Amino acid sequence: MEDTAIIDLYWKRDERAIEETDRKYGNYLYTVADNILSNREDSEECVSDTWLRAWNAMPPQRPSILRAFLAKITRNLAFDRYRSRSAAKRGNGTMEAVLDELAECADTSGHWDAAEAYEAKELGEAIGKFARQLPDKEARLFVRRYFFSEAIPDIARRYQMTENNVTVSLSRIRKKLRNYLTEGGFM
Repeated sequence: MEDTAIIDLYWKRDERAIEETDRKYGNYLYTVADNILSNREDSEECVSDTWLRAWNAMPPQRPSILRAFLAKITRNLAFDRYRSRSAAKRGNGTMEAVLDELAECADTSGHWDAAEAYEAKELGEAIGKFARQLPDKEARLFVRRYFFSEAIPDIARRYQMTENNVTVSLSRIRKKLRNYLTEGGFM
């Protein structure tokens, strides 16, 4: 079923919307959640919670790209679940590595609280703008690692690169990001 037809089902409050969404995007969204959580039950719950969030969001929202809309919901739910768990017990080290890699690009020495929400939003927008300015291959590597939290061996296989090449490329991208954020006043 086409995305526009699925979105129309949500707008009509037709419960088939969830069935069709699950049929088309369930496996993809499970992968998004599992890349963050590395836990089958938690990942399945995030996907189930995604259906509820999507149901509550449409209407009034009418996403232009349903796949990206759903992935963002799932990703946010997975990160919320990840944060609520002990970092030492979750993620098989992948999330810790991703967060450590990004920590070198921004000042993370301060305490994170609600008062910093505005700065976090601005930082998120700056990182998005940075990613859109990257050459296609670098943008894909950046998004795979830092949005989808994919492991380096998986990225290497996907793009037929060596793990070392992926690691070096990501390091160079992070250096560009650090410079970009410094110029933007985030450091």
